[in-house]
Amino acid sequence: MDVVSELLAEVRARGAVFRQTIMRPPWALRMASGAPLTLATMLRGRAWIVPDQDEPVPIDVGDIAVIRGDAPYTVADDPATTPSLVVTSADYCPGAEGVEHASAPARTCGTPADGAAVLVSGAFERRGELSERLLQALPAVLVVPSEGSPCPSVETVAEEVARDRPGQQLVLDRLLDLMLVSALRNWFDNPDANPPAWCRALDDPVVGTALRLLHDAPACPWTVADLAAKVGVSRAALARRFTALVGQPPMSYLTDWRIALAADLLRETDHTVGTIARKVGYANAFALSVAFKRLRGTRPSDHRSPEPAWRAG
Repeated sequence: MDVVSELLAEVRARGAVFRQTIMRPPWALRMASGAPLTLATMLRGRAWIVPDQDEPVPIDVGDIAVIRGDAPYTVADDPATTPSLVVTSADYCPGAEGVEHASAPARTCGTPADGAAVLVSGAFERRGELSERLLQALPAVLVVPSEGSPCPSVETVAEEVARDRPGQQLVLDRLLDLMLVSALRNWFDNPDANPPAWCRALDDPVVGTALRLLHDAPACPWTVADLAAKVGVSRAALARRFTALVGQPPMSYLTDWRIALAADLLRETDHTVGTIARKVGYANAFALSVAFKRLRGTRPSDHRSPEPAWRAG
């Protein structure tokens, strides 16, 4: 598995929340559901994504917008339109002026009407620690034009959202995954984008090989000399090139990677701290605890305390 696929696996949709919302102009929705990551596309009409701290971004029919983070934002027919509704996790399909009450079929708010805009959105419930390396590098709103996101089509998504069928939740989860992968592929291929340094470094024959070795075997007792021997260059050459392309030395990167792995294992499993320590390359629980506290400011056992899961309506 390549590193990008491994990271995307940590943001894989589980119980994806999808909604199709039909709106009459003028309209504006204040999105405050707390979803960690949201994807949106227009089936009909045009909309603007208006983050609180960034410039408005337009989305047209078929475009995929990836909205990062938990901060509220607005979706509107015009950046100047004042929101008349606040959409929360408890009220994902409200009824008010401009937005119809929910109606059959499920997951659809409103009924078709001439001139109405149709917004299809999907939300991820959670993110893993590993995914933060990728998601935090995304802009607040990433828009992929329709010609850059051929899979899946908005018609396919809208059709699935609008009907209740056996296995539908699984299909919706995978559709959301495909939309995210399609958007990120387009972003990676864009020469004007600014993906994480390690993503760019994956294309380097030396550093890319070293990164894959570290990710494939984080528990290995790596040294720079061992890594250099595997890659086929000198220790000094690897250290210099790795630091220049990734932004930190190989062993510092490995430590960050191990702690990120440990953080996810603490959240997602009931393994003991000692077991997790050995899985990510530490001799015992004490060694992991020292490294974890140094980087995260907290003990592994404290990090394990569950966070409230987000889920819309």
